[in-house]
Amino acid sequence: MSLSSNFSIQRPALVAGLLLATCAGLLGAAPAQAADLTVVVSNVTSNAGNVIVGLFDSAAAFPKTLTRGVTTAAAGRDAEGRVTLVLRDVAPGSYALSAYHDLDGNGQLNTNLMGMPTEPYGFANNARGSFGPPSFQAASVALPEQGLSIELKVQ
Repeated sequence: MSLSSNFSIQRPALVAGLLLATCAGLLGAAPAQAADLTVVVSNVTSNAGNVIVGLFDSAAAFPKTLTRGVTTAAAGRDAEGRVTLVLRDVAPGSYALSAYHDLDGNGQLNTNLMGMPTEPYGFANNARGSFGPPSFQAASVALPEQGLSIELKVQ
């Protein structure tokens, strides 16, 4: 049997295999439902440093173990002291959100000797805790498949 006749016999199997691999690849590459979460941080009072938003996916993680975060320069604030940050491709669900204005740009929320923040910070729903951060539930939002935009005020 010559090479050309062998190829013509195997050709349908090759085409079927490639088609199957392509379909499997397309099915595997189908994106999970994801949405954008837009966070407008208000009360940014200076152009110094950065504004940082943190996303937390569970009560066990909140507020220490960040699921995702996004940072932007505070110098991008508008005339009303607002900065807009977008967390892209987030799976729908319930998430707690925090934000702070990192005035010195060191990437950390500075605190005093008592552990109280010395830089402006806030949580979704303007949640406040007593002697510590608010609960996950108080600082959480439900992200639907179509996305969400919220405002979060730092103080």
